[in-house]
Amino acid sequence: MTPPTASSAFTLRAAEPRDVPAIVGLIGELAEFEHLTHLMQATPETLAPHLFGPKPVAEAWVAEMADGSVGAFALCFTNFSTFLAKPGLYLEDLYVKQAHRGLGIGQALLKHLGRIANERGCGRFEWSVLDWNENAIRLYEKMGATVMPDWRICRVAGDALAKFGQA
Repeated sequence: MTPPTASSAFTLRAAEPRDVPAIVGLIGELAEFEHLTHLMQATPETLAPHLFGPKPVAEAWVAEMADGSVGAFALCFTNFSTFLAKPGLYLEDLYVKQAHRGLGIGQALLKHLGRIANERGCGRFEWSVLDWNENAIRLYEKMGATVMPDWRICRVAGDALAKFGQA
């Protein structure tokens, strides 16, 4: 397994149960940044079982700052490519607190997850980005990612999801 990444300002490490409240706080900040607070439902009690319960479906990484606080997180899960017949790593969210931006934490998290995807034999490492987040898009492209212009995300959630699965 990939060892944690460290710099003088932060250390990247796998999230631990004690980090869940901080991660939820960062998810709230991300929701605010993306103007999506109306969709925010995550609490430590609802998130923890999915990261650390008997059947985890996601994993998270955090940037622990020199003072011991959590300054950033990345949450990902395994998906699958039928074309490649290989698993992939999907980054659901990555967020760096405003006060810690510019330290290279986001780029370090992305590279760390890229190493993990390679170690696990993944055929792809993917994520989505909002079309108005030009700073993120420039960073991703600079790092070698391709922003897929022809693909659109389809989503069914909430009441529509309840109806979607009915006969």
